[in-house]
Amino acid sequence: MRLYDTAAAAVHPVAPGPLARIYVCGITPYDATHLGHALTYVSFDLVQRTLRDGGVEVSYVQNVTDVDEPLLERAARDGVDWRELAEIETERFRQDMTALRVLPPEAYIGAVEAIPLIIPVVEKLLADDEAYVLDGDIYFTVERAAHFGSVAHLPREQMLALSAERGGDPDRPGKRDPLDPLLWRAERPGEPAWDAPFGRGRPGWHVECSAIALEHLGAEIDIQGGGSDLAYPHHECSAAHAAAVSGRWPFADAYVHSGMLAFKGAKMSKSLGNLVFVSVLRRDGVDPMAIRLALLSHHYRSDWEWTGEMLDEAIARLDRWRAAAAAEGGPNGENLLARLRACLAADLDAPAALAALDGWCDGVLAGDHADAQAPALVRTAVDALLGIELN
Repeated sequence: MRLYDTAAAAVHPVAPGPLARIYVCGITPYDATHLGHALTYVSFDLVQRTLRDGGVEVSYVQNVTDVDEPLLERAARDGVDWRELAEIETERFRQDMTALRVLPPEAYIGAVEAIPLIIPVVEKLLADDEAYVLDGDIYFTVERAAHFGSVAHLPREQMLALSAERGGDPDRPGKRDPLDPLLWRAERPGEPAWDAPFGRGRPGWHVECSAIALEHLGAEIDIQGGGSDLAYPHHECSAAHAAAVSGRWPFADAYVHSGMLAFKGAKMSKSLGNLVFVSVLRRDGVDPMAIRLALLSHHYRSDWEWTGEMLDEAIARLDRWRAAAAAEGGPNGENLLARLRACLAADLDAPAALAALDGWCDGVLAGDHADAQAPALVRTAVDALLGIELN
């Protein structure tokens, strides 16, 4: 299997050994699952399925950032306990992923659950002079990270701008470098905090993923994944933290990023409120397989805009596939299976795989029933590789 690696800016083979270690960054559960989330996790579900079909064992780990500013702010706004909000939205997310037939992670770890893993990481970074204390808060020193910047390859001015937009504090006085990311936030009045040798507080965002990945996957992994908006600062910083702890580089053999989904002219995001929720579509009676099919109709790395017409097209396509797969025969099924595998192995070209299946259905509906075993094989292949149930 070949995938595009953001750090190398090239497509290259992934997971050459018998085990693929994949870490995909999860949600901050302060609102329901929207289609932008679904696009990311369906994309990496295809990665899992393709590797497994090729005989590779997959160890897949995902986090959930169940304590962070957006979650605390939403809980305060709505007058609910932040833990209750996180639990409700995490469960809604898991139900949505199950409905979309996304294979579950081997380990699904919350930030709160991971605090016993995070504290030793911060302790080591402090002891090795890779971090420093500023008014009780602890920051990572990017100047000490030899490879910092080699994941996203962005100019410094762009990193500064993105840091400010995506949870950083580059303008804080006293930092050694404006790009230094927060490792541990000292306790503030009214905020949750946990005991640590360096003072009560809670973890920063990036070190959460570093600690979880190091514990569950090791110092070197095959794929670090997520949406393209995570390349910087999140994946840049979490890789730097992990390398500083382990002394090994690269942290990930490939940094794989899905594209951004827009709606009404802007990136679909909670901050803008231009969201289409998976749970709402499901409540309205939309077949989750049609939702998944609509998401697969674009290449995973592309940015595109959601429209209602796309869902209508996916519903019609799904009905057509199911009609063809219920026939008494069809064109050669083994040929189609080989084509599906080749498309997915080539940088996860799902649109080409869908087109190949469309062509097979054309043959069935035109009366080609030469291969009596083809429909059963196709149903199994589409289920296993694309995650779409045709029965």
